[in-house]
Amino acid sequence: MEYILFLVIGIAGNLIGTLVGGGGLITLPTMMLMGVPVHSAIGANKVSNMVSAFSSFYTIFRRKELSWAEMRSVLLVSLIGGTLGGLFASFMSGQTLTLIAIILLGFALIMSFIGGADFGEVESFQMNRKNGPILLGVGFYDGLFGPGSSTLALYTYAHEKLSYIKAVGLSRVGVFAMCSGAAITYIATGKIEWPLTIVLMFGSIIGAQIGIILARKVNAKQVKILLRVVTIVLILQLVYDFFQQL
Repeated sequence: MEYILFLVIGIAGNLIGTLVGGGGLITLPTMMLMGVPVHSAIGANKVSNMVSAFSSFYTIFRRKELSWAEMRSVLLVSLIGGTLGGLFASFMSGQTLTLIAIILLGFALIMSFIGGADFGEVESFQMNRKNGPILLGVGFYDGLFGPGSSTLALYTYAHEKLSYIKAVGLSRVGVFAMCSGAAITYIATGKIEWPLTIVLMFGSIIGAQIGIILARKVNAKQVKILLRVVTIVLILQLVYDFFQQL
């Protein structure tokens, strides 16, 4: 029964995570409520996200909706950012990281109402002096803390007026790169509970593939509403965590 629940958690978390980010809101708290040690829960989440992100962006790449040139630049920047963030994480308190997350997500939410954060029809992504540092910062933030990084990446691609399916694919490329280093670290240090991680991983792959199918069917207006809802929920969760740490 427990493994069936982990499977469902993986499906639900990665379905939402693929569409608009924030899947960790479902997976991590639920696993911890079930008594999974925090390091094992985070490790299982990182491993499953790494595998499911690979499965989803590979599906899009195979359909020729992503090019290797686009993927390569995002992979490199996300990997560098995530690694640097992980190195700096030990120097910052959890309270400071939570406050940074609230500010970043709040800014992204405000910008979505002001304008400019609408997905468009641009079919080719070019890394440049504007979006490159932002994506590096998203990777850095993911390495530091994590919750909301996919959502922030989607906002970044929306400002570039990319098509939604292209933005989803590139955000999953970033998740794969950002989670890879962390996943390897958790595996190397023996923090992984493999039975639950494997079940969560299978659920995550299923959820990610369902998310890819739905991403081709929803329209930009529906995505924007869902993105705002998830952002608000993320902010509320982080505000609660912030005051819990005081």
